[in-house]
Amino acid sequence: MFPETIETDRLRLEPGWPEHVDLDECYRICSSDPGIDEVTEHVTWDPHETKKETLEFLERGRERWEEGEAAGYVIRPREGEDGAGEIAGFGGLTVDWEKRTAVLGTWLRKRFWGRGYSGERAAALAEVAFADLDLDLVAVSHLPENEQSQRAIEKYVDRLGGRREGLLRNQITFMDGSVHDEVRYSISQEEWREATE
Repeated sequence: MFPETIETDRLRLEPGWPEHVDLDECYRICSSDPGIDEVTEHVTWDPHETKKETLEFLERGRERWEEGEAAGYVIRPREGEDGAGEIAGFGGLTVDWEKRTAVLGTWLRKRFWGRGYSGERAAALAEVAFADLDLDLVAVSHLPENEQSQRAIEKYVDRLGGRREGLLRNQITFMDGSVHDEVRYSISQEEWREATE
């Protein structure tokens, strides 16, 4: 149901499963990559403490894919890009079939920030959600204090025809049990088609 490989101008997305991701490399990135504390400041997970934690993350991604709940991808720059072939981060979509909605999510290693990869990945996943899965809505959010994500999301949501919906209070629970607000944006299939055709 979900495409196994997605290629954009500069990125290659493959399933974020143990078969496609080197466990040692992924553990190093998720535990001690330069800037990992800044990466995990705005996501629901903390730096990994054990390789087992990293393996469980990859296996959970495969299970959710097989159950049709979510498509999680490892993001790698393509040939010609700085860091070609390396793990730049992970991204994907979670599907709420009853609401006919895909929720986008991503995180990138700090050294890959500022290249526009988030928007390029989002455009490709919006196409999957609308053209392949025929969903009605794509949603994405960020924590209110995450200004970098805000800038990236506003840019690509505008380009894809969507809009900011507003602040949802007490919407996200982190692994430590803390509860956080989020700013949500959405793009309808009709808005996306008008903006991209």
